[in-house]
Amino acid sequence: MTQDIVDPRTLDRLADVAISVGLNLQQGQDLILTAPMDALPLVRRIAAAAYRAGAGVVTPIFSDEELTLARYRNAQDESFDRAPNWLLDGMAAGFASGAARMAIVGDDPMLLAEEDPEKVARAGKANSIAYRPALEHIANFKINWSILSYPTLSWAKRVFPDLPDDDAVAKLADAIFAASRVLGEDPVSEWKAHNAALAERTAWLNGKRFDALHFTGPGTDLKVGLADGHEWMGGASTAQNGVTCNPNMPTEEVFTTPHAAKVEGYVRSTKPLSHQGSLIDEIEVRFEGGTITEARASKGEQVLLKLLDTDEGARRLGEVALVPHSSPISQSGLLFYNTLYDENAACHIALGQCYSKCFLNGASLSEDEVKAKGGNSSMIHVDWMIGGAETDIDGIAEDGSRVPVFRRGEWAR
Repeated sequence: MTQDIVDPRTLDRLADVAISVGLNLQQGQDLILTAPMDALPLVRRIAAAAYRAGAGVVTPIFSDEELTLARYRNAQDESFDRAPNWLLDGMAAGFASGAARMAIVGDDPMLLAEEDPEKVARAGKANSIAYRPALEHIANFKINWSILSYPTLSWAKRVFPDLPDDDAVAKLADAIFAASRVLGEDPVSEWKAHNAALAERTAWLNGKRFDALHFTGPGTDLKVGLADGHEWMGGASTAQNGVTCNPNMPTEEVFTTPHAAKVEGYVRSTKPLSHQGSLIDEIEVRFEGGTITEARASKGEQVLLKLLDTDEGARRLGEVALVPHSSPISQSGLLFYNTLYDENAACHIALGQCYSKCFLNGASLSEDEVKAKGGNSSMIHVDWMIGGAETDIDGIAEDGSRVPVFRRGEWAR
């Protein structure tokens, strides 16, 4: 069992940081928490930390890998067009009443790799449709929310397949705790300093007010127009409910909203994308007028194409993010098969839904106003990595002048 391998003192620190820094849970605030069953040791600690912080009610919702596989191996065909609407509606109602959201990830990222990709795609689409009302509270940053992870055995064996079980879990735990900045004696202060450094980057970018970013590198010549009135964000951010939180733990990115109709050129992925149990590798796409018109991958191409056909917005961008090649997660040399980590190893873009918070006065904008400024709408939001040691990025001003932003994978200033 992983609880016999993972240092309980470090788990205590992670739980405390998750509540105080990740969520900044407020007195009397309810918490809706999702997690794999194997993460129970961390869930218990987070619940205790939440109640010490004054939580109203903590409601955990657990997933189980064997139960997930039971559906794909035994359910009738029509099952894959259904989702637990009643549960997801309840989550949306909870968020609407002010509950915070925490997600603990740790399931085997390749759990569904051997299952029928058609069924995986259908189930994913049905769940995306049903989850949309809840997702809007997160995508529009109406509530304080945070994601962190737990080193389960199944995930550890994906990352370290050649190690004995206990060693694999211990090694993944070390990587998670280091990336999450909880190995020191004062992780809260460490997070404060890290957030300050990310805030300095966003302030510089917001001061430049670039009209577009131009990415160049192996297989990449991509001009990403930025949405009108876009705002760069990174690290700690303040939700519409007034609570400042860290949505992602770990995080190394600064990000904003691209203009959905102003992306041109071609781009090649620099890391594999793990999506719904499938690995999609060596993605190459071409954009014209903001839309992906050509797409291929050396592995998982059919999964990619089905993803792009989810809805009209799935072929357009909802996020562009900058991460230096020197980030700790990049330097670990690990492929985590988990977007929470892998996206923080490289610059990346996201297909689908934009974050309305990444606009000046975003909290006051309606959906139509976000769309008019270039924000994309979709049932999906899928990040994939396009940066590396050979990536150059120029910021393009409205008058066409250029400013170096990245050179050879690092900040140019």
